[in-house]
Amino acid sequence: MAPQLRTLEAREWDTWYRTLERAFGGPPTPPEARGLWQSLTEHDRSVGAWDGDECVGTSGAFSLRLSVPGAALVDTAGVTRVSVAATHRRRGLMTTMMRRQLDDVRQRGEPLAALVASEPDIYGRFGYGMATQQLSTTIDTARVRLEVPAGTGTDGVRLRYADPVAALTACEAVYAGQVTGRPGMPARPRGWERLAVLAPQGGGDGGSPLQCVVAERDGATVGYARFHNTPQWDVSGARGMIVLRDLEAGDPGGYAALWRFLFEIDLTSTLVAQNRPVDDAWQHLVSDVRRCERQLRDGLFVRLVDVGAALEARAYRTPVEVVFEVEDAFCPWNEGRWQLVGDAHGASCTRTRAPADVTLPVRTLACAYLGGVSLTALARAGLAGELKGGTLARASSAFGNEAAPWLPHSF
Repeated sequence: MAPQLRTLEAREWDTWYRTLERAFGGPPTPPEARGLWQSLTEHDRSVGAWDGDECVGTSGAFSLRLSVPGAALVDTAGVTRVSVAATHRRRGLMTTMMRRQLDDVRQRGEPLAALVASEPDIYGRFGYGMATQQLSTTIDTARVRLEVPAGTGTDGVRLRYADPVAALTACEAVYAGQVTGRPGMPARPRGWERLAVLAPQGGGDGGSPLQCVVAERDGATVGYARFHNTPQWDVSGARGMIVLRDLEAGDPGGYAALWRFLFEIDLTSTLVAQNRPVDDAWQHLVSDVRRCERQLRDGLFVRLVDVGAALEARAYRTPVEVVFEVEDAFCPWNEGRWQLVGDAHGASCTRTRAPADVTLPVRTLACAYLGGVSLTALARAGLAGELKGGTLARASSAFGNEAAPWLPHSF
């Protein structure tokens, strides 16, 4: 018999979570982190696949609000905890769970679903497209300087060490102030701020416990950085490494002061940042960008569950009027022609019988949705077709956004 899907009950959580841990491998989740994830689990949005008494598959979702272009926060299913036991692969179980989940998301009236993919190849067939990227860097701070321009406002900034837990409220207020300015950032529900202080001690490499430095102006917290300091020595002396976990600041002065601090910590010569926006401003402040080893990788994958509602929920950088012919075999309610009319103040997107200007699969719309991937680039890859000259370029310009979209953490 095929495994049976059912909504997770609280008493089943440990078994369900052990199934997930086994599928992903590695050591068990530390008790504090495990307890926090258990408290954040939305049981009515979590599903287990059961083969008799054995849990052989898991999936879940968080009720999130995701920032989109135009500073709106859109109800989004944060897809998470998806796994299939190695004993039950190639039986369609993943497809069955995705079918059930997207039907549920639609019923809840959430225009979007989003996830961080363990294997990107899996989710494209369900209509998810890569909508954000993340920048990682390893900087040789012994040879690279951070040069802060005059007038940036660092003179009025005071930096001080703070207990990471005690400073959570002030730091979370800084984070919340940044959300609507950058698409892809989730407005964190209560309790989620605690995840930031559960980072492994020293990043799992013999470093310090998590450290926190806050930037203050006139007594108010305007920024923070959380990091580990890993001491290293060789015959030439100290060669310590700073591993940055997260940094947010509400103004250029606080931002520059925090980055300068990280560059100048005594006994260190390497700064590692593993998830930053692709347009992060430090890249324009360094003396030698070539000695800042930079690497891009995929970030957030987005799925338009309701094409009309999703396209209406965001604003557009330039005025746009276009008819999309959308292909969506997995969520057929999205198929057909949609007329989008929008600008910087809002949009409408309705069914139409008018001739299509652009044809594309829903995955292409998902890639472009947050403004980080251009429709013209996707068309050059063969992922969109223009039927009326000039409409694709105008739509591509409208979908763009001033700030690159970015997901600061997984979920």
